[in-house]
Amino acid sequence: MEATTYSNFRQNLKKYMHSINENSNALIVTSKDNKDIVAISKSDYDNLMENLYLLSSETNRNYINESIEQFENEDYETLSLDEI
Repeated sequence: MEATTYSNFRQNLKKYMHSINENSNALIVTSKDNKDIVAISKSDYDNLMENLYLLSSETNRNYINESIEQFENEDYETLSLDEI
C-alpha cells in the first residue's frame, strides 16, 4: 500500500484518484497531527460495506461457510436457466 503526505495528495489529487480507481490501490494519506486516512475507490468501499453487512449476521456467516464447503467438496448440482 502506497503512502503520501496530505500536501502531496492535495497537489496531485487527479493522479492519485486515477491510480486508486484504475488499480484498486488503497492510499494512506498522512498528516502532521497523526490523523491519517486511507483513500479507496467507491467501488472498493461499496464492496467492503457489502461484505461487512453479509458477514455481520452469524446465521449468514454460517450459511456462506457451508456453501463454500459444499463447493470445495463438489457437493452441488448445476441447473440450467430453464430448470430454475
